Amino acid sequence: MVLPITAFYASLLGICYLYLSFLVIGARRRHQVGIGDGGHEDLIRLSRAHGNFSEYVPITLIMIACFEANTGQVWAVHALGSALLFGRVLHAYGLGRHSGVSWQRFAGMILTFLAMLCAAVGNLVLIHFGM
Repeated sequence: MVLPITAFYASLLGICYLYLSFLVIGARRRHQVGIGDGGHEDLIRLSRAHGNFSEYVPITLIMIACFEANTGQVWAVHALGSALLFGRVLHAYGLGRHSGVSWQRFAGMILTFLAMLCAAVGNLVLIHFGM
């Protein structure tokens, strides 16, 4: 089974994850913090952006892969992957730059939740009503 659309978005998200990892590593080196955040506001925000990314992306990518495997609707798979990608980038940017609420964090979570919900519902509909 080949899942080229999911592979495309997984690869882009993997690059984003590496970028977030390097930002955290850079902040740790700058502040000389090996474990935890040392109370440094920028390291706290960057660590949460990295952690939040790793909490939402895997399950959503799995659901998108299942959806792609079960349907030939290329546009829908791209819509799910794009929503997840842009949602995660927006959220990470907002969290990395603002300590409080920001429109980027809000929009990023909305896009992420939409991708999750649509993929979950899409998969359940495909399973129930046949493929």
